Amino acid sequence: MRFELAAMDYEAKAREVIELEADCLRAMAGRVDFHFGEAVRMIQTALDQRGKVVIIGVGKSGNVGHKIAATLNSTGATAVVMNSQNAFHGDLGLLNDGDVILALSYSGETEELLGLIPFLRSFDVKVIAMCGKSSSSLAAASDVALDVSVSREACPLNLAPTSSSTAMLVMGDALAMVLLESRGFTETDFARYHPGGSLGRALLLKVGDVMRREEKMPIVAIQAKVIDAVSEMNRGRAGACLVLDENGMLAGIFTHGDFARGYEKNPAIGALPVADLMTRNPISLTEDSLAVEAVKRIGEKRIDDIVVVNAEGKPVGLIDAQDLARLKLV
Repeated sequence: MRFELAAMDYEAKAREVIELEADCLRAMAGRVDFHFGEAVRMIQTALDQRGKVVIIGVGKSGNVGHKIAATLNSTGATAVVMNSQNAFHGDLGLLNDGDVILALSYSGETEELLGLIPFLRSFDVKVIAMCGKSSSSLAAASDVALDVSVSREACPLNLAPTSSSTAMLVMGDALAMVLLESRGFTETDFARYHPGGSLGRALLLKVGDVMRREEKMPIVAIQAKVIDAVSEMNRGRAGACLVLDENGMLAGIFTHGDFARGYEKNPAIGALPVADLMTRNPISLTEDSLAVEAVKRIGEKRIDDIVVVNAEGKPVGLIDAQDLARLKLV
């Protein structure tokens, strides 16, 4: 037998789900209190003593636990996921004194987790619960409990974990990001854990590794005409030309954008002094800056070219956005 589905506004239903979950997250943000700070300090103390975060959860909570562990690991906070069932058969060997347990259970009454708590407590560990009921057995058995309660699930039957699993996931992100800042985790640290892909390349490479060096840089003297700068850009197949003063120091940069704006005002722009149209005090970086900084500056400033200077401020290279694209850094 074939059933005909009633007409439904799928887009409207999708918006309802998203808005319902967003409302639950906003409500959760308003409930964050000193318990969160305690949890962060517990984890940071464990990490400072070369301990780790051991995450346990069952079902959807266990799936969320894997993502939280991945986020913590990627930001330098060592984390592992321990299978609650296997813990009774040898996986407690993952645990060491000084570790922190992050126990995930929305109801706070998951039998597998509650049965495991006494054995976890045989180690010198702290237990952080993430649950939706502050009066639950898991919350009572923990050193600190984080409230991830939601008004309802996004499931129309109010059954499938949706809003609740999202709340757990976001609380895990909050823990990881606050830990990142409190531990002074930097872009250089981040690069050590992300060597692959475009992100890894951008974080590991230095500006000096990707810049065009002097022999490939379009350069003209400050006395040059606009036509000379355009010829240099064509020769170097670049979107900009550096303009140097009498001492070989950077006076400015002339770009295709400068040319286009100047041409609109005066089609005879080629005969004008390049110094009249160049951009003074252009954005610059040093050779030892991370390439990710160049990517960031180009995006923030909406420019296509960055000058590379040495410690004395003398130009030694040029980064063109096309080069970053070719190297798959953007």
